[in-house]
Amino acid sequence: MHRWQLGLVKAGIWIACLLPFAILAARTFEIAGNLGGDPVTEVLHTLGKTGLNILLIALAVTPARQLSGWNWLARLRRLLGLFAFFYIALHFTTFVWLDLQFAWSTIFEEIVLRPYLMLGMLALLAMIPLTITSTRGMQRRLGRKWTTLHRLVYPIGILAVWHYWWQVRGDTGEANIYIMLLAALLGFRLFKAWQRRRRRAAASTL
Repeated sequence: MHRWQLGLVKAGIWIACLLPFAILAARTFEIAGNLGGDPVTEVLHTLGKTGLNILLIALAVTPARQLSGWNWLARLRRLLGLFAFFYIALHFTTFVWLDLQFAWSTIFEEIVLRPYLMLGMLALLAMIPLTITSTRGMQRRLGRKWTTLHRLVYPIGILAVWHYWWQVRGDTGEANIYIMLLAALLGFRLFKAWQRRRRRAAASTL
């Protein structure tokens, strides 16, 4: 793929990823609809689900690249990961600012009393080092450690989906779909790892 074509793809990702935020802003200022009877909860859920969706899309890049042979897809992971962090960080900010008004004693109490909040908090904290080290310079500096560090994205995905599934309580239909998608994405990676081990074992016996 030519550089200008990749640039167009990245521009499309920028537009697609910022669109939910633009729609949410328009609803907030009642330019296009409104946020309903519980605006804080609507903002909280919209930001959280958007972040989770983008995170799963980022996790889907490697399987898509390996199945299609389009190696240029790997160059989209960083951008998708940064947008996932953007939305999840806004999701947390909405919780501590608009929902609990920066009442830190209440925030810590809520996190302790509601385990799904702890899962979400752990996912966000794990995303911070990935975001900080997402540049090419940090990748060169860390070498192989960079790859090891960025494998945190797998437990982050598990924590994020678990957080969502746990907080919806009885209505788990949509959450179950997220579980199946994540299971498929991680299962694909485990299968490819098993294939690589088999090939290495076969090569060592020759």
